Amino acid sequence: MPTGYLGPTMPEHKPEPSKQPARSAEPSQARPEPDRGPGPEPDPGAGLDPAPDLAVAACLDEVAEMVRASSMHSLQWYRRLDRIDNKSVAGFDPVTEADRAVESKLRAMLGHRFPGHAILGEEFGLSGRGRYRWIIDPIDGTRAFITGQPMWGTLLGLQDRGLPVAGWMHLPVLDETYVGHDHCELRAGGSTTTITVSATTELTDAIVLCTHPSMFAPGPEADRFGALAAAAKMVRYSGDCVNYGLLAMGLADLVVENGLADYDIVPLIPIVEAAGGVVTDLAGRSPVGGGYVVAAATPELHAQALAKLADPLTPPGVGGL
Repeated sequence: MPTGYLGPTMPEHKPEPSKQPARSAEPSQARPEPDRGPGPEPDPGAGLDPAPDLAVAACLDEVAEMVRASSMHSLQWYRRLDRIDNKSVAGFDPVTEADRAVESKLRAMLGHRFPGHAILGEEFGLSGRGRYRWIIDPIDGTRAFITGQPMWGTLLGLQDRGLPVAGWMHLPVLDETYVGHDHCELRAGGSTTTITVSATTELTDAIVLCTHPSMFAPGPEADRFGALAAAAKMVRYSGDCVNYGLLAMGLADLVVENGLADYDIVPLIPIVEAAGGVVTDLAGRSPVGGGYVVAAATPELHAQALAKLADPLTPPGVGGL
């Protein structure tokens, strides 16, 4: 990004209040692939999908522009919200008109360009079925968004028969786009840079990122995360999806989080892996269903993190928290 770049100019107009009701550089050495376990089941409609094989690499730029256009749309509500709805009955799960507007815009573009594909979004659920599925998180980090913080973004992932094959993340306040497929790129300020994870292999040298320590249940789960944090070089909280971009850039070494949904992590798996990193759950499997996520720069660091976080009563490879 050029020196002095301060991010996009905020629009001056104020939107009408929402009338919609609340809805309930290349790596120097190839990294070994993580154990994905049995993997997710293919979509039942895969055999009926009329869409031809998708040349993913050929559509990376086009889709990146879709994600950016949809994501930048959210800025008209940034720091000028009139309404915040709550999707949760028992707690607080905020959603705003910006979340709905971004997802609607991105859904429309994807549906027009890829009519034979399924689309799953946080706000409007699943439409369609088939071999290819697009996963949308319109604003990952809604709590940061509603409090005027800059650490939030729009996520889009592509699954082929359940496996994440490409991911996009756009950060509107910085106007940065991450694209992960066969390699990982950061697009900002009119330039594109190939990014890779760090070479950190020891937990004692690692910078750890986590959105919030309350992600871990009080008791043994929180204690094990606390032991990992105490052994690390440094721990920083907050960040949401931005943490995984910083890992891919080599600015952080380890991201540990729990309680994620599929739309929170599926788009980020290809970004981290294409940058040379490792992303699994506690049992070493691909975390396509969400839950507990351990993302590391190197296999060695990943193994040390899993060892710190493992339940001593659970045999390796059998399960996890």
